[in-house]
Amino acid sequence: MPSHISALALVVPDYDAGLAFYVGKLGFRLCEDIDQGHKRWVTVEPSGGGTRLLLARAEGPGQIAAIGNQAGGRVFLFLQTDDFGRDHAAMLAAGVTFEEAPRHEPYGTVAVWRDPFGNRWDLLELSRAD
Repeated sequence: MPSHISALALVVPDYDAGLAFYVGKLGFRLCEDIDQGHKRWVTVEPSGGGTRLLLARAEGPGQIAAIGNQAGGRVFLFLQTDDFGRDHAAMLAAGVTFEEAPRHEPYGTVAVWRDPFGNRWDLLELSRAD
């Protein structure tokens, strides 16, 4: 049976705060925003498509404590680009906080950044195979 990961849940303090950052600052596309009464089904995806993020509003102490720490402090998500310099500059201009200067690894160019909720990401341009 063919399958793929269609979305990952990302716990945020508030739907609108998540949308303001991911759609408003990063330029992700809003895919769905469906009011379900007590919660919303909100998905976004990067401009190039791919796996969507389900913005999940934290409910209760356990989920609130998980905001920004869903991977125990490790980089949690990887935003792949075809032009690292372009996207790094655009993200800096949008106020994104990078933890480090871009570095070159055998697999590509990478820099760790955080969203305003504390989630650690890699901005990544993979090396091209010859």
